[in-house]
Amino acid sequence: MKVAVLDIKGKETGREVELSDAVFAIEPNNHAVYLDVKQYLAHQRQGTHKSKERAEIAGSTRKIKKQKGTGTARAGSIKSPVFRGGGRIFGPRPKDYKQKLNKNVKRLARRSALTLKSNENAITVVENFNFEAPKTKEFKDILKSLGLENKKSLIVLGEANNNVYLSSRNLQNSEVVTNAELSTYKILNANNVVLLEGSLEGIESNLIK
Repeated sequence: MKVAVLDIKGKETGREVELSDAVFAIEPNNHAVYLDVKQYLAHQRQGTHKSKERAEIAGSTRKIKKQKGTGTARAGSIKSPVFRGGGRIFGPRPKDYKQKLNKNVKRLARRSALTLKSNENAITVVENFNFEAPKTKEFKDILKSLGLENKKSLIVLGEANNNVYLSSRNLQNSEVVTNAELSTYKILNANNVVLLEGSLEGIESNLIK
């Protein structure tokens, strides 16, 4: 599949690149996409939730009233969960939400996500660019030229570029990643995926194994 290469002004350079059908034109596997997105979201959870149980509450352990003859239920420590200020019964405890997923399934999910974006004509290939220093205004000008100023966009670099990354960091609707950081969730969450020329070889080598 051939795609025209644009410059940072949004105009065609007169060149085309060949996008691999093994990555951008497969039969999408929706279940693999579901599993990969589910794993990604699970890994975003810190799992540090915790409430104190009766053994962890500060307070006296003396018996607060005699066992019999009060006409009410038996009661022991003031830290009992039935009293205000007592410990919580079966409260949340720290938990690791990480899930395992086969590497081949993850690759299939990402190829499926890229195929879905390709089918929606939501993939743009742009020639490589760089900034001499972090400039959010220059980055916004590029998005505006590509018609992505008010859309969620995912820009994929061939390798880490600190100036480009810092230029985009303050923009809520735009995210910059390298081809190694590409994930199914990020692909699907974006309205448009912008691939720099230098990222294509890395994407194909990472996803075709």
